[in-house]
Amino acid sequence: MDKMQDVIELLTEYNQLHIVNWLNKLDENKKRELIEQINHIDLHQIAELYDNAKKEIKFKENKIEPIEYLDKQKMDENTKTELSKIGEQIIENGQYAVVTMAGGQGSRLEHPGPKGTFKLDVYGKGKYLFEILAENLKEANKRYDVIIPWYIMTSKENNDATIEFLEKNNYFGYDKNSVIIFKQGELPLIDFEGKLLIGKDGKIKEASDGNGGVYTSLRTTGALADMKERGIKWIFIGGVDNVLLKMADTILLGMATQKNVQIASKSVVKANPHEKVGVFCKMNGHPKVIEYSELPEKMAEEVDNNGELKFGESHIMCNLFTIEAIEKISKEPLIYHSAKKKNTYLDENGNEIIPKEPNSYKFEAFIFDAFEFFDDIAILRGKREDDFAPVKNKEGVDSPRTAKELYEKFWNRNRE
Repeated sequence: MDKMQDVIELLTEYNQLHIVNWLNKLDENKKRELIEQINHIDLHQIAELYDNAKKEIKFKENKIEPIEYLDKQKMDENTKTELSKIGEQIIENGQYAVVTMAGGQGSRLEHPGPKGTFKLDVYGKGKYLFEILAENLKEANKRYDVIIPWYIMTSKENNDATIEFLEKNNYFGYDKNSVIIFKQGELPLIDFEGKLLIGKDGKIKEASDGNGGVYTSLRTTGALADMKERGIKWIFIGGVDNVLLKMADTILLGMATQKNVQIASKSVVKANPHEKVGVFCKMNGHPKVIEYSELPEKMAEEVDNNGELKFGESHIMCNLFTIEAIEKISKEPLIYHSAKKKNTYLDENGNEIIPKEPNSYKFEAFIFDAFEFFDDIAILRGKREDDFAPVKNKEGVDSPRTAKELYEKFWNRNRE
């Protein structure tokens, strides 16, 4: 009863009286579950996120500059060999781990399940996205005579289905003891009045907190502690949907080590000045990825003395961190971005409401917002046809058709 009273006072303070009314209608078990959930929600944070979501974003005067990068294609063979040797040593010493962000569903692809379970129609029989990544890592293991620990971040929504799929497929031949699955965090959904939504299960409706949640989730789930026990020094973080993702790029790793930075990233040059991608820059002296919508048109079109775009390095979710960097970021609050979404919910009478228009805010942190905590970053420019073939849309750009074409062309070129 004391817990109930505390929760009622808290909900009242944050103008969530509809949840108090809902609590009073539940049986004891459901009531206990909901109280436990509320005690894990930071209502002060949610109130702040709601206030920020309503504000018009005003960008203060920022000093935006192009960022330095190394172009892999223009490197001489000696430099490539030297950097590769540094990277190889780290992997061979068992100091390297890989994180795959796989919390999303395949809904945009009209695939009924976790995105990693989508089958890409390559070479007739097809390969699952998880299978493609597993093959990538197994090849690196064979080359460097190690087993790279593979951490897979799922979501509450797809965790069970992901585990079931990997078990059924025997982890595509990957050492099960070296696959660690952890869940990303969630944040409540709120309507445009700042009210928490109630889901069909009678609990407060929550959604994954964006790819920027990976840092905190690594720490709170114990995955980061597991990495420390294994002696990991460098961590690669990438998405599940890029079928050309190089998860053990020794040149990128060697470059980061040689430059003595805590983060490194791979880029590909923008297809054109107005391609809708985030680009690397330096803002007020710190590395940053700036969204295409925030980059003034004039700057987007600027070229350097070689005729190349000054702001042409696209972020392709191919990031490398020291374990110290992950630990530091995991304790820092990241900026949350709000998006207007359509979400079904239960009204106070228990009726399901299915909105026709966006009716709520979803809050997400982005992985690249953490770059600003550091003074420098090492950027390696790769090639789109070698490094970036995402499966995001059902048709058109970044679709299964374009990914299949890029994947098959790459392996036809690189077949020995």
